[in-house]
Amino acid sequence: MRYGSTDVLDGVSFTVSRGEVVTLLGPNGAGKTTTIEILEGFRMCSAGVVRVLGADPSRGDEHWRAQLGIVLQSWRDHGKWRVRDLLHHLGLYYVPYSTPSRRRPIPADELIDMVGLKEQSNQKISKLSGGQRRRLDVAIGIVGRPELLFLDEPTAGLDPHARREFHDLVHRLADLDDTTILLTTHDLHEAEKLADRILILAGGRIVADGSADQLARNVSNQAEVRWSREGEFYVHPTDDATAFVRELLAQHGDKIGDLEVRRASLEDTYMAMVHRIETGHDNGAVTTLERNPR
Repeated sequence: MRYGSTDVLDGVSFTVSRGEVVTLLGPNGAGKTTTIEILEGFRMCSAGVVRVLGADPSRGDEHWRAQLGIVLQSWRDHGKWRVRDLLHHLGLYYVPYSTPSRRRPIPADELIDMVGLKEQSNQKISKLSGGQRRRLDVAIGIVGRPELLFLDEPTAGLDPHARREFHDLVHRLADLDDTTILLTTHDLHEAEKLADRILILAGGRIVADGSADQLARNVSNQAEVRWSREGEFYVHPTDDATAFVRELLAQHGDKIGDLEVRRASLEDTYMAMVHRIETGHDNGAVTTLERNPR
């Protein structure tokens, strides 16, 4: 994706499989929203090939769009709508696109229970809290029982309690009719909590692709082994923690206490990769790891 002479996205390439929950992680300005808007059909890419559910998003018809759910960073609904009335009204648009394998839409009352807004079902949207408003956003996104759900910065502006509730909701949605979810975030802990697979976007490119654990192990194979023995505490870096711990226990057995193996965290991985990009020390390669299907 190019704006003038500036390449916002440069050779971004990835595939999301049915049923996966994939997080597009990156710092502000990395191109996450641009990427997701191209996939949704809101923007046309400058070059390259894009396929979403088998179609070019820029040419997707109504039947194609009925298979998508989209939760933007913000909505501008009329505040006088009541929650149930709005969801029922929006659901009517999906009735013509029902199929024998996927009944559309989700009934309003079922949807309200699903997102935890039963007590607010007759409340005006203008009276909802930030967390309740975000739940309604998700309800709007899934009313058509989508095969693919896009969530763009879904917890931006939420307090810690509302964020935790939203994470629980995303996990439930992933089990809804085997729904595929692609979400963007700059929150490391959110990516680690929600995703089967994480794509790190930096400098307009995908610089890593794998689970949180796989990414951390790939950036640094070295681990720290920490333990205590006879009142003394020890720390030892090693490239083969398993072999080192086996030898340690063979030598000292029951005298070993507080044994811990610490590997690089997702935060360590993320900061290292972004730093390489920002300082110009990146070699342009994409870290691709074996994917674990859900």
